[in-house]
Amino acid sequence: MFFSIGYLIYMIPAFLLMAATSWYVKSAYNKWSQVRARSGLTGAQAAQRLISSSGLYGVQIQPIAGQLTDNYDPRTKVLNLSQGVASVPSVAALAIAAHELGHAMQDHQDYFPLRLRAALVPAVNIGSNLGWILIMLGLFIGYTQIAWLGVIVFSAGAVFALATLPVEIDASNRAKHMLADSGIIVGEDERAGVNNVLNAAALTYVAALVTSVMQLLYYVSLISGSRRRS
Repeated sequence: MFFSIGYLIYMIPAFLLMAATSWYVKSAYNKWSQVRARSGLTGAQAAQRLISSSGLYGVQIQPIAGQLTDNYDPRTKVLNLSQGVASVPSVAALAIAAHELGHAMQDHQDYFPLRLRAALVPAVNIGSNLGWILIMLGLFIGYTQIAWLGVIVFSAGAVFALATLPVEIDASNRAKHMLADSGIIVGEDERAGVNNVLNAAALTYVAALVTSVMQLLYYVSLISGSRRRS
């Protein structure tokens, strides 16, 4: 029922978009991770300098395994940097470290979209599991009201993806300003590299939103079709 030709019609474009953006992110990262920053600072060193200049003294830096796994944890005030970012003096490393520090600044300033996204996490965790169960149950027993309730619950994922966009775009904008204002990056080529890495990363969140919306639209069309047939 949920993996029919109709499902593929809705989801294949979204999956192709996700694959294209993933390739673009890796391509931008691979390119600019090979370009040494003129400042000679690694991602961790740049982050530490920006922490001091921004007054974010409670933020700690620690290594994390994997590639492009970098993140900021607002619960522990820890900036987790992967090996390729923390210990490499590349333009890509500076861009990624500064982006995650942008989230730390959002946390410090009580940035509303960040709080909103955090508040949505429990609803998303419940909706991603309960939503499709309600949809399937409603269609199976022929009670579309339950299926529509499932759609509402499931839509939390799309709302979360939408709420994520301003958070990530703002963190990238903060990163670009911090790196330029601090003198950590210099020259138009380094600015272009930072923009390339961060803009590519932002597209993954756009693709995630499109994927969530297309899946939601498929379920809506499924229930609407079932209702017409009945």
